Amino acid sequence: MLVYLSKKIGYALITLFGVVTVIFFLFNFLPGDPARMMLGQNETAEQLAVVKKKYGFDQPLSQQYLYYLNDLSVLSLHAREPGSYTSYTPEKYGGLALLSMGDQVLILKWPYLRDSFQKGGKPVADVIGETLPNTAVLAVSAILLAIILGILLGVVSVAYKDQFLDRLIQLVSTIGMSVPSFFSALLFAWFFGYVLHDYTHLNMSGSLYAVDDYGQGTYIEWKNLLLPAVVLGIRPLAVVSQLMRNSLWDELSKDYIRTARAKGLGQFSIVFRHALKNALNPVVTAISGWFASMLAGAVFVEYIFGWNGLGKEIVDALNTLDLPIIMGAVLVIATLFIIINIIVDLIYGWLDPRISYQ
Repeated sequence: MLVYLSKKIGYALITLFGVVTVIFFLFNFLPGDPARMMLGQNETAEQLAVVKKKYGFDQPLSQQYLYYLNDLSVLSLHAREPGSYTSYTPEKYGGLALLSMGDQVLILKWPYLRDSFQKGGKPVADVIGETLPNTAVLAVSAILLAIILGILLGVVSVAYKDQFLDRLIQLVSTIGMSVPSFFSALLFAWFFGYVLHDYTHLNMSGSLYAVDDYGQGTYIEWKNLLLPAVVLGIRPLAVVSQLMRNSLWDELSKDYIRTARAKGLGQFSIVFRHALKNALNPVVTAISGWFASMLAGAVFVEYIFGWNGLGKEIVDALNTLDLPIIMGAVLVIATLFIIINIIVDLIYGWLDPRISYQ
């Protein structure tokens, strides 16, 4: 197990290194001067020079790339003396100074995702920390909806295979997989939040936290979660129900199921105590992929419903070319995707004892 985890972590680090390299060079070839973005339209030549020196924009692109890797590394080298981008200050990097080497100091820290260009120099880590929990709540709610209803609909389809109910579920699943999320979001917001508002009391837009009318802080508005969670969960629900139906039907045709029937076990016991667990492998694969992609795919859903999550923050950052937020968000999503895949590989071993970790 430890050897397997070591290999997976090694592959994960290589993958993250590739992601970091791609997003750095991709976004640094976009038009626009980051220093001008930070200063606005009334900058002077002296101000531009100061900002470029402070953030390392006056260095060649290869040197800026090394600075970026140094910022993201848990162990990083920094200059002792102030005046350069790599100068170590606890306010900027935090962390713990481990070793002094001449005019350099080795520190242990959290990855530094830099500061926003447009939010008054606010650290990107703080921006992501404020928005990621909202996206996580939305993604978890959507995937739980997809898992519970998808598995139940798959079991019902097998129970009524090739009958009207089975065909109806397959039709609805096909439509659910075919309709883009942004179109579903617009349709649901208009129909349930506007046309039927007097009956549903749902809003066309709104986030998890709402501001109190009397200025007494914020409170959680759970009803604002319903529509975006349903919209985000439609496509994975359709996929899970289809996979559950096909996988469970294949499982029920195997020899050990025939043996269980010969012993007199009822259909309920056969399905839920024997076949269901073995039929979950392809479903777990689909769920892991969908859950990770939801963190990125929630962009349009969050923007349409006004949900203050990481997806909406990415759209706002793209509109203002706030590159540190975009790059930081992509890195966080890639990291979560890798972690989820490792967890899913471990779940396989629990679902299927025949799988060995080597």
